[in-house]
Amino acid sequence: MTTMNHDISGASGVEAGADEETATPILDVRGLTVHFPIKKGFLSRTVGHVRAVDGIDLSVRAGETLGIVGESGCGKTTLGRSVARVIEPTAGQIVYRDTAGRNVDLAELNARRLRPYQRQIRVVFQDPFSSLNPRMTLRQIVGEPLRTSGTVTGSELDDRVASMLERVGLSPKYMNRYPHAFSGGERQRVNIARALVLGPRVVIADEPVSALDVSVRAQILNLLRDLQEELKLTYLFVSHDLSVVENICDRVAVMYLGKIVEVAGTADLYAQPRHPYTEALLSAVPRPDPRLRGAGRRIRLADDLPDPANPPPGCYFHTRCPYAVPGVCDVAERAPLLTSSGSGHRVAACVRSDELGLAGVGSEVGGP
Repeated sequence: MTTMNHDISGASGVEAGADEETATPILDVRGLTVHFPIKKGFLSRTVGHVRAVDGIDLSVRAGETLGIVGESGCGKTTLGRSVARVIEPTAGQIVYRDTAGRNVDLAELNARRLRPYQRQIRVVFQDPFSSLNPRMTLRQIVGEPLRTSGTVTGSELDDRVASMLERVGLSPKYMNRYPHAFSGGERQRVNIARALVLGPRVVIADEPVSALDVSVRAQILNLLRDLQEELKLTYLFVSHDLSVVENICDRVAVMYLGKIVEVAGTADLYAQPRHPYTEALLSAVPRPDPRLRGAGRRIRLADDLPDPANPPPGCYFHTRCPYAVPGVCDVAERAPLLTSSGSGHRVAACVRSDELGLAGVGSEVGGP
């Protein structure tokens, strides 16, 4: 049962046992909202808003990989891009802790003041085929952020591009070739090189392997992991593939209809989800070991998704939830908040989370 958000800065992460100082987030999102207007009529009058991101609170610690998962249309891509200000937020704060230890609200900066911080927060886009300009060479594609920022020019620019290509596993001798000469995996390496050439601290990875062949995905994931360790990067990893997320993420935030419904450390969330929507998503994760709880027990949700412009009262998920209780989950005044559970390392927005024994994918049947 879903939905209203609350402060989740205490959720577990890569440094779950860290003290307060080391747990200081590099990104702290508060009340982030992105609403798209619905216009009708000859005069394009606004008649409503699609609530793509609806008041999200989220913290990301330096050096961790935080996964954002959910069905198509849940708002996860919009969330990632709004954090990077690729999409303008409607309301809320995006507090970034810069290299000097100062907290800066990126949401309130104009274009000129935002520019230096956009060099520190970069995006790896989903489709390596459409995200690269077919009329530009690799030198131009990877070097474009350097040129537009005025960071380096001339031979130094070529040296930086060559060095970045080598880091992502491509030979500098390909610098004068065009994207059509490369495979999907190689194009995504170019995409990653372009995102990292300015030396960012935070990378928004928007479905970075979803458009690739299965045989290539592991290579790109290993590359991202190696680059994170080498360059001390922080990842916000957006994906619909829970198998990929389990492999690379330290923590996972689950989104439904523009809101976060559960946040937990990856191992905890996969072993014992505390929200029915998370349980349904995990039931679709393929598992070769039949002893694992949830294997072969696919939870099929109703296809009638609520309208994001007119979400249901109370828990947004109650219209599809097999555990919904009439008069409890569908009451606006009882909309569930994200609340801590256990040691405080996880949160879930469900009024029945403490009484439901939900099935994960990391425990054997009959286990604790």
